[in-house]
Amino acid sequence: MASSNFKDHLGRPIVAVTGMGIITSLGQGLSDNWAALTSGKSGIHKITRFPTDNLSTKICGTVDFIDIPAPNSVERSFAFARETTIEALAQAGLSGDFNGPLFLAAPPIEPEWSARFELADRSPPAAKPGDAYDRFMAALRQRPDPAFQEAALFGAISERLSDQFGTRGLPVTLSTACASGATAIQLGVEAIRQGRTDRALTVATDGSVSAEALIRFSLLSALSTQNDPPEKASKPFSKDRDGFVIAEGAATLVLESLEAAVARGAKVLGIIKGAGEKADSFHRTRSSPDGGPAIATIRAALADAGFSESDIGYVNAHGTSTPENDKMEYSSMLAVFGEGLKAIPVSSNKSMIGHTLTAAGAVEAVFSLQTMLTGTLPPTINYTNPDPTIALDVVPNVKRDAQVSAVLSNSFGFGGQNASLVMTREPA
Repeated sequence: MASSNFKDHLGRPIVAVTGMGIITSLGQGLSDNWAALTSGKSGIHKITRFPTDNLSTKICGTVDFIDIPAPNSVERSFAFARETTIEALAQAGLSGDFNGPLFLAAPPIEPEWSARFELADRSPPAAKPGDAYDRFMAALRQRPDPAFQEAALFGAISERLSDQFGTRGLPVTLSTACASGATAIQLGVEAIRQGRTDRALTVATDGSVSAEALIRFSLLSALSTQNDPPEKASKPFSKDRDGFVIAEGAATLVLESLEAAVARGAKVLGIIKGAGEKADSFHRTRSSPDGGPAIATIRAALADAGFSESDIGYVNAHGTSTPENDKMEYSSMLAVFGEGLKAIPVSSNKSMIGHTLTAAGAVEAVFSLQTMLTGTLPPTINYTNPDPTIALDVVPNVKRDAQVSAVLSNSFGFGGQNASLVMTREPA
């Protein structure tokens, strides 16, 4: 029977992180990313992947330094996930078949327009109105296109990861908008807590920056149009913020029960102490202005961790740099922490890496754990024009040395998907 040293306040197995891997626009690998992030470097740059003539947004945080066999979002997302998983497993000291479940957060992407046009060009002529599907299927039967097929299958990335790393059971692919990365971690935590496994592989990836994605977000007035210079565009909690910068990236976390990790002599990097999630039915893309669901999400995460508000020493904010979301997140944190919020440093990694969408929750979980491991708070850069209605210590522009034992990381997504994680340095 497991020792009480390995159980949490509710008698559940404590969940440890033993491996991490990351890719963002700042580079590949945890070491390079952390060095760049804490130095205040920006990974935002001009778009070169596709023409931006007549587009209002011409900047992004794409990952363009990894070779992929086919230039589409699925192949990019798979490549990022593969590389971060290799790094995380190496850090965890695991080789061979992983022999645990895989929970993957992947973007809900479709074949890109160039691939659709190519398929249409080689399809037989229309015989009647509305027969496009039959024509496309005939063209694919005549000449199979594996790359197009992969791009059309939502679960293709997780299946390929499962095959490569030897995970157990049906690989789970999920999408909860900008909360997806945190949701993947939560599912891994729950699987271990419920005794279904001693370890879980949680991966979040997003390589979906395309002209279509950019245009769709632009039509929602969600993207920054402050294109020059690119590195100054993302400015969370600033008065002159005007939208987020679309970006790519991935992160993998190896989760294990603390008991299993200790038994095999693994180095424990941190503890996933609590997780909370709440849905928001206010609007298909906007969050509720009163912050009600976000408030409930933070409180649920604290309750799951068995923590009070005073136990949190740092907040890794969702901090998108959109006028509405930043204001909502601030009011939500104020409702939870009250006057104590003034004493809690709050910073946004998105000021440097942009918004990695599906990957954001996991990317920021890695940075949150690294904050505790190194005793360094990453800055919120571009903070030169504070919003007087948002009274936060955003660790402005320059990193700060501080020993933190508990971090709250928020992920508030489009469509009302909200998730928060509480992470600690020590099991106790």
